[in-house]
Parts: sequence; structure tokens; C-alpha cells
Amino acid sequence: MKRRELLLGAAGGLLLPWAGTHASSAELPARLDAAQSRIFRAWMTRIISIQLAAGPTPRWQQRDCAGLVRFAVGETLRSHDEKWKRANGLAGRPVPPELNLDAAQQALRHQWRLADGSLSAYAGALELVQENSRYIAKQCNVAATGDLLFYDQGDAQHLMVWMGSFIAYHTGSVTATDNGLRAVRLQDLLRWRDTRWHPSQDNPNFAGVYRLAFLTA
Repeated sequence: MKRRELLLGAAGGLLLPWAGTHASSAELPARLDAAQSRIFRAWMTRIISIQLAAGPTPRWQQRDCAGLVRFAVGETLRSHDEKWKRANGLAGRPVPPELNLDAAQQALRHQWRLADGSLSAYAGALELVQENSRYIAKQCNVAATGDLLFYDQGDAQHLMVWMGSFIAYHTGSVTATDNGLRAVRLQDLLRWRDTRWHPSQDNPNFAGVYRLAFLTA
């Protein structure tokens, strides 16, 4: 794989860890409590793992790095009935418990905050981080499952998702033989020749680990 594929489909603009206008608790339409946040993480990583194992579901249409995050969040915050489980190959298989969300919490799946303060079903990589996440650190050892790794290459940005034992992302490029999904172990990513993609403190292109703002744990 060519490392430059990672740049395809990413949003433009410059981001520094301290530069985002992160949504405060008062500005968020709703939040998940600590118990719900833990269940959310389990569902989000399960849904991403399904895409990696079986290929993207046809319902996931906007296939790039930000699209992967939006899709996984949207599927996590919906009801997972038996029809949904059958459609996603999870019928009869162990899954996390239901989130039992109220209407405002369920609506988060279509309510991304944009730079102008409005809410939208769509947000690019830059807005997902600046307007809908909070900065955690530049060390991956503090990341929790479902956290976002954000890279700023100056004229393009890219998101990856921390899965616990590995990192998942979408290149933004889709062909007849390549769905664009990738999974890489942290130790392998740190050995890439193109050091711009090292998730390390000494890499100026790695903005750090970010957490979705509606999570409380």
C-alpha cells in the first residue's frame, strides 16, 4: 500500500491540538453517561470490526476516514434489533448490551456540530475533531477504544480509530478490488518508513488522541 493513499478524501485546513473550538457540555445536544459511554465504545469497535471482516455494508455510502467514524457512531446509536443483527451477520452471536438511549441521545447520530454552530448529519474530518471531540493527549497509551487519532499534514488531515489491540482507518480510496479499509498494529505503524504517520510525540504531523465530546468516560 502507498502511504499517500491515506491523504485521499481528507478534509483541508490546519489543526493544532490547542486550536479547536471544542464543544462544551452546555453546547452538546445530549451526552452519554459513564455506563453508556463504555457500552458505546464496545458497539463502535464491534461495528468497525464487522466492516473490516466482511467488507463495507451497502448502507455505508460515504467511504473515507471521516465517513467511517460517522457511520460507526450512527450504527452504534441506533437500536440493534434482530433484523439489524441478521443484516450485519450478528444473529446468534455475542454482542454488547443495548444502550437504552433517550430520544435526545439517539438523535446524536445525525447531529454533528459544524464550525458555524449549526448541527448537521455530515461533518468532515476537521470538524469531527475541532467541533465534536476533545483533545486527550499525544500518547496512544492513554487512548480508550473508539478514540480518534488525528493527523495534520498541513494541506490534508486524516482520522484513524483506536481499537484497543490495533488501529482501523479508511484510505478514502475505493476500487473494484480494494474497499479502502485497513487495520494496522501500533508497533507496525510506528515502523512505517513514512514517519509522518507515526503516532508519536516527536511527530509534528500527529495532532494527538481525541475523544468524542458526548462521551463522559
